[in-house]
Amino acid sequence: MRGIYDSPRHSDLLDTVMSPDIDQVASALARKFGWRTQPSGATAQNLLALSTQVPAGHVYSSDGPDRSYDIDGTTLTFKHTALKEAGFRHRESALIVEALKSLGPDRITPRHIARVRQWLAPDLREKILADTDTVTGWVYAAIREVCTEVERG
Repeated sequence: MRGIYDSPRHSDLLDTVMSPDIDQVASALARKFGWRTQPSGATAQNLLALSTQVPAGHVYSSDGPDRSYDIDGTTLTFKHTALKEAGFRHRESALIVEALKSLGPDRITPRHIARVRQWLAPDLREKILADTDTVTGWVYAAIREVCTEVERG
């Protein structure tokens, strides 16, 4: 892609050159055009390993225009949104919020909470709680569960 460069990595297991990391490509495009972006829906779930399904296309919310790119047979789509819940100081906050929102309040399980807790560095938990205190109530309740471990005795 013009203006975006990647150092190809070789997979010994597959004996082929690997595709570029789509998340890194999305970040590079956002920097290039001055957009604020965040992974949304299935893309956020996949990045947090909440879903084992690999999305056929990766969707990012953006304050830039709607655009799609074909990267090695994978579609990278930027959808223009108001990003009202994008004023986060930490990228992890946006990723967690988007993944939980895409699951929905009735589909978040203890396994999801445990997986996000495992993914999130312990030293970031208080920061994430403070960073997301203005999100929708049910999302914040799930984040509070992620960030606070209950001692079992």
